Amino acid sequence: MLRTSPNIIITGTPGVGKTTHCEELASKTGLHHLSINDVVKKHNIGESSNDPEDPNTKIVDEDRLLDCIENDLEEGGQIIDWHACDLFPPSLIDLVCVVRCDNKVLYDRLKARGYGEKKLQENMDCEIMEVLVQEARDAYDEEMIVELRSEEVEDVEKNVERIEKWIGEWKKEHGKGEGGDVEAKGAGEKKDEDDPMFLHG
Repeated sequence: MLRTSPNIIITGTPGVGKTTHCEELASKTGLHHLSINDVVKKHNIGESSNDPEDPNTKIVDEDRLLDCIENDLEEGGQIIDWHACDLFPPSLIDLVCVVRCDNKVLYDRLKARGYGEKKLQENMDCEIMEVLVQEARDAYDEEMIVELRSEEVEDVEKNVERIEKWIGEWKKEHGKGEGGDVEAKGAGEKKDEDDPMFLHG
């Protein structure tokens, strides 16, 4: 099945603003916000953690999860919202956005969520050690990966606008923009906008 819209992963440590980015991007583009947490709850594919300090954590059966969302990914147009990214097949992913946040800002956000000290420290360590950035690099081609800052509301707006632009370029490149199957003008030329890394600019 040829996808008419790209699949985009929005990942990052809890508290960095993944869901906010996904909701805004879905609203602006019409792509579907695929919340993995919602999928896990709907299909009951998560087992409760044995950790007494964090009983709400779910251990997800990744094989069952992929079975549940495989058709959605093949259809395309999915904005995947989860704290992990390396389980999704690279052949079905077009862009991986790792949302980052200043450590002090992140600490305050997690504290406001009521995170216990152990869980808070685990997530802070994850961000400081760039665990999710490395996970993305290990699973996907470097040119597919973009790091986005998310400290202020303006950051989210700026990031969403840039991803919107990338989606437009993706559709042109794949003959899905205005004009249907007609090859986009200059499709054979390499432009900065054709490279997801232009988002760094």
